[in-house]
Amino acid sequence: MGLIKEPEGVDFVIQSLPLTDKERIEISEFIRTRKLQNKLRIAKEISKKKRKASKIPNA
Repeated sequence: MGLIKEPEGVDFVIQSLPLTDKERIEISEFIRTRKLQNKLRIAKEISKKKRKASKIPNA
Protein backbone atom coordinates (compact mmCIF):
# COMPACT_ATOMS: atom_id res chain seq x y z
CA MET A 1 0.00 0.00 0.00
CA GLY A 2 1.40 3.35 -0.98
CA LEU A 3 1.53 6.64 0.81
CA ILE A 4 -1.40 8.95 0.11
CA LYS A 5 -0.27 12.51 -0.53
CA GLU A 6 -2.36 15.62 -0.01
CA PRO A 7 -3.35 17.25 -3.29
CA GLU A 8 -1.96 20.75 -3.75
CA GLY A 9 -4.12 23.41 -2.13
CA VAL A 10 -5.93 20.87 0.09
CA ASP A 11 -5.26 20.61 3.82
CA PHE A 12 -6.51 17.51 5.66
CA VAL A 13 -6.04 19.03 9.13
CA ILE A 14 -9.45 19.66 10.71
CA GLN A 15 -9.94 22.44 13.23
CA SER A 16 -13.04 21.93 15.36
CA LEU A 17 -15.14 24.86 16.46
CA PRO A 18 -15.18 25.41 20.24
CA LEU A 19 -18.20 23.98 22.05
CA THR A 20 -20.78 26.22 23.64
CA ASP A 21 -21.62 25.75 27.32
CA LYS A 22 -24.94 24.17 26.33
CA GLU A 23 -23.23 21.68 23.98
CA ARG A 24 -20.65 20.82 26.64
CA ILE A 25 -23.41 20.12 29.18
CA GLU A 26 -25.39 18.02 26.68
CA ILE A 27 -22.34 15.92 25.81
CA SER A 28 -21.47 15.42 29.48
CA GLU A 29 -25.03 14.32 30.24
CA PHE A 30 -25.00 11.92 27.28
CA ILE A 31 -21.73 10.36 28.44
CA ARG A 32 -23.00 10.07 32.01
CA THR A 33 -26.20 8.35 30.79
CA ARG A 34 -24.30 5.91 28.56
CA LYS A 35 -21.92 4.96 31.39
CA LEU A 36 -24.86 4.30 33.69
CA GLN A 37 -26.61 2.19 31.02
CA ASN A 38 -23.41 0.21 30.51
CA LYS A 39 -23.00 -0.41 34.25
CA LEU A 40 -26.61 -1.59 34.50
CA ARG A 41 -26.19 -3.90 31.50
CA ILE A 42 -23.03 -5.44 32.94
CA ALA A 43 -24.66 -5.89 36.36
CA LYS A 44 -27.64 -7.58 34.70
CA GLU A 45 -25.35 -9.96 32.77
CA ILE A 46 -23.41 -10.85 35.94
CA SER A 47 -26.63 -11.47 37.82
CA LYS A 48 -27.90 -13.65 34.99
CA LYS A 49 -24.68 -15.71 35.01
CA LYS A 50 -24.85 -16.15 38.80
CA ARG A 51 -28.47 -17.36 38.60
CA LYS A 52 -27.57 -19.74 35.79
CA ALA A 53 -24.58 -21.08 37.73
CA SER A 54 -26.67 -21.66 40.86
CA LYS A 55 -29.17 -23.77 38.88
CA ILE A 56 -26.50 -26.28 37.82
CA PRO A 57 -26.70 -29.28 40.16
CA ASN A 58 -23.51 -30.48 41.84
CA ALA A 59 -21.99 -33.53 40.16
